[in-house]
Amino acid sequence: MRRGVGRAAGRCGRRRAYAAVLLGAPGGGKGTISKYLVRDFGFEVVSTGDLLRAEVAKGSALGREVEGLLKAGALVPDEIVLDLVKQEATKERLLLDGFPRTVSQAKALDVTVDVAVKLDVPFQVIIDRLSNRWIHAPSGRTYAYDFNPPKVDGRDDLTGEPLAQRDDDKPDTVRTRLETYWANIQPLVDYYDLELNVLRSFAGSESKVIYKEIHPFFQRQFSSSSSPFS
Repeated sequence: MRRGVGRAAGRCGRRRAYAAVLLGAPGGGKGTISKYLVRDFGFEVVSTGDLLRAEVAKGSALGREVEGLLKAGALVPDEIVLDLVKQEATKERLLLDGFPRTVSQAKALDVTVDVAVKLDVPFQVIIDRLSNRWIHAPSGRTYAYDFNPPKVDGRDDLTGEPLAQRDDDKPDTVRTRLETYWANIQPLVDYYDLELNVLRSFAGSESKVIYKEIHPFFQRQFSSSSSPFS
């Protein structure tokens, strides 16, 4: 994969100051990296999940439609998601998290992407991380045996009730989800890499370690003569 980033940027869409796409598997630390980028560079994160939940909470006509789809276990149509994301696309420093997921979505979004940041975290690291996660189902309290273990093994700290592991967090399930994710996202990765030349990959096992490479990359982006912030 190419290490450079084409400063002409991908796709001749609407021009804001800067736009980045964050690509990474579930459990791979995207949320943590997003928080760091918001803190250090003033990015505004656009998460499709957050946008959809906000519409549902507002009780709008669109929100009611989305709620019905979600309750039925159906996917929200691209047209709805695209409309919501486009409304947020005027942000000065835009960070897209969780969207686009396909090449057709990327083209339909019509947003000029300056860089697509790909987080390469080994499968086994993510499997170990998620399989260490246990919950107290009635309250939603979450424990992780590697950094936030319960005081008593297998028991909730407040109630003493037994903890459970979600089916989604079991090792075999996590591995299947990861394989499916990368198989589905690979065409988009290739699009950003080979066609637009805006892909930048960062590898590591911990978010803090990966961010030590991401931080200077964005410092260079924003201080270069071709940067919209210079």
